[in-house]
Amino acid sequence: MAIIWRHSKLAHRHAAIGGELEDWNGMGTAWFYDHTPERAKADYEAVRTKAGLMDVSGLKKCYVVGKDAAYVIDRCTTRNVEKIAPGRAIYAAMLNTEGKFIDDCVIYHLAVNSWMVVIGTGTGMESLTSVAAGKDCQVLFDDDLHDISLQGPVSVDLLAKDIPAIRDLAYFGIMQTRLYGRDVMISRTGYTGERGYEIFCRGKDVVHLWDTILEVGKDMGVRPVQFSTLDMLRIESYLLFYPGDNSETFPFENEMCGDTLWELGLEFTVSPDKIGFIGSENHYASKGKERFKIFGVQLADSMAQMDMGARVMQDGSDVGVITYGLSSELNSYSVAIARLDPAAAKAGTQLSVVQLDGTALTATAEEMPFYDKDKKVRTAKG
Repeated sequence: MAIIWRHSKLAHRHAAIGGELEDWNGMGTAWFYDHTPERAKADYEAVRTKAGLMDVSGLKKCYVVGKDAAYVIDRCTTRNVEKIAPGRAIYAAMLNTEGKFIDDCVIYHLAVNSWMVVIGTGTGMESLTSVAAGKDCQVLFDDDLHDISLQGPVSVDLLAKDIPAIRDLAYFGIMQTRLYGRDVMISRTGYTGERGYEIFCRGKDVVHLWDTILEVGKDMGVRPVQFSTLDMLRIESYLLFYPGDNSETFPFENEMCGDTLWELGLEFTVSPDKIGFIGSENHYASKGKERFKIFGVQLADSMAQMDMGARVMQDGSDVGVITYGLSSELNSYSVAIARLDPAAAKAGTQLSVVQLDGTALTATAEEMPFYDKDKKVRTAKG
C-alpha cells in the first residue's frame, strides 16, 4: 500500500463530490469522482467542448536558484536553457547515464538565476539535487505551491473576464499576476491537447480560486473533472505518461527497464546539437537501435475500447502491446497508444488487436496525434 505523504488543500472539495483520493506522486489525488462511464464521458467532453478544472498539485514543483542554476538544469535536461527567455517555459526530458528516459519536466524561466522545474513521476528531482550538490545553486521543493489546471476552449474567455491580457499569453508563456484577488502564476501549458492554463498559487489561496472559477464558469459549462480524465485526453493528443507507456509497466523480456527517446518519439526534446547532458553520448549512440516505437493504433470498424495490455498482431505475429486506449463518440473513433515493433510502426500497416478476452479487432497503425494533428487548437491566439 502506498504511503500518502503529500496533501492537497483541495482534498475536502474532492471528497465533497465523491472523490476517492489515491496515491499519485505521494499525494492523495482524485482519480475518480465516480466510476461510471457516464461521468468519464461527461468530463472528457467538457474539456473538449467547454472547459474542465483539475487539481494537478501532485506534480513536484522545484525552484532552482543561484548562479549555477542554469548549469544544473542544462546538465540534467535535454534542453539548451540559454535559449529560454525569462517569462517562457519549455517541455524537456531527463535521462540516466545509459541514455534512458527517467522523467519529464517543464522548465520555467522566472527571472535571472531563478527557475522552476515542474517534474513528473520519475526520479528527475533526485537528478537535480545530485547535480546541484557543491554548486552555487539550491533546489527548493515547494509543496505549498498548488497547481490547478483549467483546460478547454472556453478557458481563455473565463480567465479574460478578470485578466484581459491572458488572450495575449503565448503557448508555453508565463504570466505573474492576480486572479480573483490572489497572487498567481499562470502558464499556457497543460496535458490535454486543448487550449488551457495551469494556475500556480499558494495553498491558502487554492480553495478560493477553485471555488470562484467553478462559480464564474458555471454558465459556461466549466466543471471539475476527475484526474483519470487526463488518460482519455492525452491518448488522442500523443502525450505520454510515465510509467504507464514505458517499460516499467510493459517490461522487456530478459532486459532491464528503460526506454530511449528514439523509442518513445521524444527525440524532439533534445535541443539541436546539444551535448553534455546526462546520458547524451548514449542517447546519440542509440539512434537506429530502437527495440520498439511508440505509435498510434486505430480500429477500422469498431468503437470498442482497446484494452490496456491487449496484444497487437500482424500476419499472425505478435508485434506489440496497447498501453492505453480511448473510444470517443465525440470524435467517432477508437484509438490507442501502442508499443510496436519498428517494422510495424508505419501509417497504414494492417493490424489486429487481441483483447484480453480473446476478441480480435481489425486495426491499422496510424501517426499521432489523432486529435488536433497540426496543433492549432493548443497554440491558438487571441
